[in-house]
Amino acid sequence: MPRERASLKTFDIPGRTPPAPGIGEIVPTDLGAPELYLNRELTYLNFCWRVLHEAEDDRLPLLERVKFLAIVSSNIDEFFQKRIGGLKQQVGAQLHSVTPDGRTPQQQIADCLELITKLERRKAQILEKVKAELKAVGVWLAPFKELDAQQRAWVREHYLRNIFPLVTPQAMDPAHPFPFVSNLSLNLLVSLRYEHDGEPLLARVKIPVGGGMSRWVRLGTSRTFVDLADVMANNLDLLFPGMEIEACAMFRVTRNAITEQDEEEADDLLELIEIELRKRKFAPVVRLQVDREMVPQLRGRIAAELGLDEGQDVFEAVGMLGQRDLMEIAMLDIPELRDAPHAPAQPVDFLTDGSIFHALRDQKNMLVQHPYESFQQSVERFLREAADDPKVRAIKTTLYRTSKDSGVIKHLVRAAQNGKQVAVVLELKARFDEEANIKWASRMERAGIHVTYGVVGLKTHTKITLVVRHDYDGLRRYAHVATGNYHSGTARLYTDIGLFTCDEGIGRDLTELFNYLTTGYKPRRKYTKLLVAPKQLKAALLEKIEREIALVGQGERGHIQWKLNALEDVDIVRALYRASQRGVTIDLIVRDTCRLRPGLDGVSSSIKVVSVLGRFLEHGRIYYFHNGGRAEYYIGSADAMQRNLEKRVEVLCPIEDPRLQSELRYILDTQLSDQRGAWDMLPDGSYAQRTGLGAKHSQQQMIERTDRRLKEATRLRRRKVQAIVKRRR
Repeated sequence: MPRERASLKTFDIPGRTPPAPGIGEIVPTDLGAPELYLNRELTYLNFCWRVLHEAEDDRLPLLERVKFLAIVSSNIDEFFQKRIGGLKQQVGAQLHSVTPDGRTPQQQIADCLELITKLERRKAQILEKVKAELKAVGVWLAPFKELDAQQRAWVREHYLRNIFPLVTPQAMDPAHPFPFVSNLSLNLLVSLRYEHDGEPLLARVKIPVGGGMSRWVRLGTSRTFVDLADVMANNLDLLFPGMEIEACAMFRVTRNAITEQDEEEADDLLELIEIELRKRKFAPVVRLQVDREMVPQLRGRIAAELGLDEGQDVFEAVGMLGQRDLMEIAMLDIPELRDAPHAPAQPVDFLTDGSIFHALRDQKNMLVQHPYESFQQSVERFLREAADDPKVRAIKTTLYRTSKDSGVIKHLVRAAQNGKQVAVVLELKARFDEEANIKWASRMERAGIHVTYGVVGLKTHTKITLVVRHDYDGLRRYAHVATGNYHSGTARLYTDIGLFTCDEGIGRDLTELFNYLTTGYKPRRKYTKLLVAPKQLKAALLEKIEREIALVGQGERGHIQWKLNALEDVDIVRALYRASQRGVTIDLIVRDTCRLRPGLDGVSSSIKVVSVLGRFLEHGRIYYFHNGGRAEYYIGSADAMQRNLEKRVEVLCPIEDPRLQSELRYILDTQLSDQRGAWDMLPDGSYAQRTGLGAKHSQQQMIERTDRRLKEATRLRRRKVQAIVKRRR
């Protein structure tokens, strides 16, 4: 029977996203029924719809709306590279296994493309509206042909002097085979002929964007910008003097990013990743985008040259190609068109001029929340002092992604140069950061750092650091466990949580974990506090869900609250359904992918799912269990996804200090009650934005609360210092 398809008309309603395709009216209560499980790919695309809504929200400054257009465009590019690419590989391998929601790979591709087509159309409409509003306030993204003669002459001269020498046209004829087209590059396909010669010719011209070259040509110091591709298309006589230009259209290809090989067969993992990177450069094309002006013959030819199905793999762009480049416009220094500047505050617990290790030894535990509190004044300070402290004997850390000018790695290198034992578990397979991580590995090894690449077959995704220091009473372990990467750039853009602790149990567990990561040996390792994947984390979560069910059965209250990026693991979703059926209250804050359908009678009536979007990307993970009044809180980098729980090394760390638990409680309560940035997930998989009039976003509440706490702590500290000075007098 053909799959029943839900109407997508909902996307025309302001503040609503489309329902999940294929959702019927009948709700089964059998927890094995595929109708109860949403598709991973489609729920991620629904997240993209919510991000796109930010671009049309006129409560946001204009350049922030441009930023969200660029983010959605980048997300869709990556979706084709990773998700559509992977699905096409399954189709090519003739794999017909179905997902928990009952879809084959080919059905998933079809449903995804239908949703993306509608999303792209909506995005184009929003972009035109935003461009008009920008022009009204003096920022003009100008078509070249709408410039006056003087402006066109200036742009042409600028192009000739500063860009033209970088351009290399390539002929396409029997003597010149079809050129290689790099991933996500912008290209002009030019049809031309010699004057008085009827034979048509074809050339490809790559737009030189990236590597320091901007997509946008700015007219002097004005606020007028012209797309470089538009400039080049209207000045082709410079490239092809004396020839007749018949047609010119832009195209862009997206290549598959899934090129992984079998680690078990590799003698050298570093060499294996380098081979994968070379293969990715020449990986199969999974999408060809062409603009509307491309004539059908040329469209068909280029599709054939790239080995594509013109009906399925070629997409006619609505509006500008490569809209991720709008990020350059979004970053313009025009304060009145952007969010108010935000500077991370100094963490309250780090208000000390003395050693951070002395402060941590006194307090036992400290919690830092980024980007509200400074990464440099917490994480980097922790590593900087560890590198220079003569009593520190060893530093061990994991690195998944880090920044180009990483202060973290600089401190690790200096620590090694200062004679300390430094060990780094570097994840070479962090998608799209492999090349950077290979370079960091080489630099750290040259500095004498012991670099390993984790356990074969598993990604090391956990974010942990262990510092071993010789204190007055012997060796003591100081640790940092975080939800986010050791990346100073994303620490200003993502919301994350980090625990600093000298808890003995956590320190012992981390020692055991690092011994596993640096050897790969699997003896019976025992962890007393940490929940570690893939060995025990998933089983522990399922056990804790069952415990809440049992407590309800004993007449007590059962309550689960999780804050995640994604909820995808079928076993976890099924356990949550079962908990809801038994009367456990469940509140889920899930940023993007969510297989679970909340609010279904007889299945999930006590489950609520909220998604929070704002100026910062929600990235922290918190797991809370009521546990009969003996509350349990955990933080870590693990989402409730099969890959995190079964195919990655992950850690959830308990937060046992009541003072720190109250901080996590504030985060959960503030986001669950957010009437400005929250979206409620509905039973059909669609989302409805909350519309509290005059409500303050939970992220803004966090900014203001952090500033208040810092001012109060600074005031109390100043008063304490003044009291000491008076006593000395």
